[in-house]
Amino acid sequence: MLEGAGGNIGVLAGKDGIVLIDDQFGPLTEKIKKALAQISDQPVRFVINTHFHFDHTGGNENFGGQGAIIVAHENNRKRLSTDQFLAAMKMELKAAPYDALPKVTFTDSVTFHMNGETVNVFYAKNAHTDGDVIIHFKESNVFHGGDVFVRYGFPFIDQGNGGTIDGMIKGTDLLISRTNDQSKIIPGHGILSVKKDLIDYKQMLVTVRKRVADGIKQGKTLEQIVDTNPTKEYVTVFDKTIFIQAVYDSLKK
Repeated sequence: MLEGAGGNIGVLAGKDGIVLIDDQFGPLTEKIKKALAQISDQPVRFVINTHFHFDHTGGNENFGGQGAIIVAHENNRKRLSTDQFLAAMKMELKAAPYDALPKVTFTDSVTFHMNGETVNVFYAKNAHTDGDVIIHFKESNVFHGGDVFVRYGFPFIDQGNGGTIDGMIKGTDLLISRTNDQSKIIPGHGILSVKKDLIDYKQMLVTVRKRVADGIKQGKTLEQIVDTNPTKEYVTVFDKTIFIQAVYDSLKK
């Protein structure tokens, strides 16, 4: 696990070459390569994108241009190959150049057999985005949750690009179902985690969803629901209102 300015990177290294899970921002590529050189003298053979957001795919062009094969869910290639808009951040994202695009895509799952590991990459439908994947390193009992699972408090749900609160809960359930008490889980952001952290995170999502849903059933507006403070016992580094609104809009749809 490599931590930096973007999403957490997962690294599988061995005689078959290096497999990276995400690659942060383009300007960090050389730093990432130096860190990898401390682990292995093998080249980066594959980069698996957990989703299309720039803090997880910004290094695609560099690694792809240097011979790595980018792998992602088919929806990620569609997002990366066209202009996008992140409404919550009021940010326009231009289509990625050719070298940054996934060269291998899949719809449900794909499995790598490298460096003595069975690496299962599976789809979490309409969770953080419409192209999220979770990675399971079977023999090591290690997982990478992408931004379906984060440790900075409430997750960002990118509704404009297919994310939903129900998909986040189902994606977390999927991860919980495959882990055990010995599993190590790399979150999209934040510290290395264990199954209990996943369970606590899911409970947080379920609790806030229920409170917002109850408010909607009572005919309350978004502002009235925000005033009830449905996230009161939880701490996050971002504005709670953004998450409450995302849950509200997701349920109203």
